[in-house]
Amino acid sequence: MSAAAVEHPVHQPTLLELADEISDKHPGYRVEILGSQITVTPPADMQHAAALTDLSVWLATAGLHSKESKVLQAIGLWLPEGPSDYAIPDLAVVEADCADHLIEYNCYDPVVFRMVLEVTSSDYGTDLSIKPRLYAGAGIPVYVIVDRTSRLVRVLTEPRDGEYRVHAVHRPGESFTLPASIGAEVTLAVDAVLGPEK
Repeated sequence: MSAAAVEHPVHQPTLLELADEISDKHPGYRVEILGSQITVTPPADMQHAAALTDLSVWLATAGLHSKESKVLQAIGLWLPEGPSDYAIPDLAVVEADCADHLIEYNCYDPVVFRMVLEVTSSDYGTDLSIKPRLYAGAGIPVYVIVDRTSRLVRVLTEPRDGEYRVHAVHRPGESFTLPASIGAEVTLAVDAVLGPEK
C-alpha cells in the first residue's frame, strides 16, 4: 500500500507582506498599494526634494506646524478603497493628534488629513489620474498637485462620491491661495512652487 501524497498549504503572501519585501529589497523607493495594486516609485530628483522643503517651510511659516496641526512629509495615509490600500503623499497637513489615529502599517486615518500634496515625478500618471479618485474617496478635503511636467499647480477640493468637484488650475505668473480649511490662508506664487524648469 502506498502512502498518499501529503499536500502542504503554500503561504500566499498578502499585499502588505509583498510591499514590505519590495521596500526591504529597494531602500529609498516609495512603495504604495493603490486600488489593490502595488506601485513602486524610484527616489525623486533634487528639484522634487527642494520643492517639498520650500513648501514645508512656507506652510510652517503660515502657522500650520503648530499645536493644532502639523506639516509632514511622506506620512502613510490608509485608504478605504481596498483592504490593504495606502498611499504616501509627498506632503500633508494633518491634525496635531495624528499619532492617536494610527490604523496599521504606519498609516493614519484619513480623517486627520486636512490636505495632501504631490509633486509630480516619474509617477506622473498616478498623481493625476489614480490618486485624485483615491484621495477624494478617502474624503481628503484638499489635494494639491505640483505638476512639473505641464508647469501647472492644480488645487482639487470638495470631494464627493470619489471625485473632487472643484478643480482650480494655476499657471506660471499667477498666485493662488490655498483653502482656509487647511487652517490658514496661504498664498503662494506658482513660479516659486514649480521651481526652475528641468
